[in-house]
Amino acid sequence: MNQTFDLHIANETIASDAQQLGVTVDDLKRICVQVSAHIVKYPKVCLQLTYHITLPNQMLADKLDWPTWQPERVGFADYLWEETCLECFITGNTINSNTVTNDTTSYVEINANPDGRYALYQFESYRNPATLPPSPLYQADGHTRASIEWINKPKPHSTSANTHLLRAPDPLKPNSYKYELSFNVSLTQLSDTHLKYAINNTIIEQIHPCVILWLDKTPLYYATSHASPPDFHNRQYWSRFEL
Repeated sequence: MNQTFDLHIANETIASDAQQLGVTVDDLKRICVQVSAHIVKYPKVCLQLTYHITLPNQMLADKLDWPTWQPERVGFADYLWEETCLECFITGNTINSNTVTNDTTSYVEINANPDGRYALYQFESYRNPATLPPSPLYQADGHTRASIEWINKPKPHSTSANTHLLRAPDPLKPNSYKYELSFNVSLTQLSDTHLKYAINNTIIEQIHPCVILWLDKTPLYYATSHASPPDFHNRQYWSRFEL
């Protein structure tokens, strides 16, 4: 039960981005971003998202804004898209009073920063409400903000983060650098079928993992496919949830 997504860089400004960073367009196209989505059922049902990022050379690795893991920063924070951000959008029919409706306009946005901060937002329709920061996603009690659980975080007392959380040469590609982070999002398994899962009141039917990588002061946008200009909220480019 694993779905893998190969993300591609938005090409609209790739030439100017490469020039600003002092690298070639081919260098940027060789950045590899892949996300796996996996249903975990023990000890509780979760959607586990793992982000794999490989940079092809040290020059790009030196420019990447990949914050060091900081346990004290773990918690809800807004405006994470202004830094390197691991994202995922989720939509599907909604559940109201245990009844499934045909409402597929609402969706959930998940943001996560490598230093431990995260945010989950609830939208009723495309970028609505339009307030900034967006409206938080709440748990079933209506008062507690939804959260994520980091998986491969460093040990609290280690002097440095695990190598897979910081820049480390990829053993299969000696001249490249690999980054990896995983987190869980709590789900509800619907009673009518083992293949239906919901995040709060939203059944997962479409999913859109995406990434913003900041290199120096230049954001690079990664998704399975892109609107023009890049717009992660445009569900025309989202994928079916096929676990």
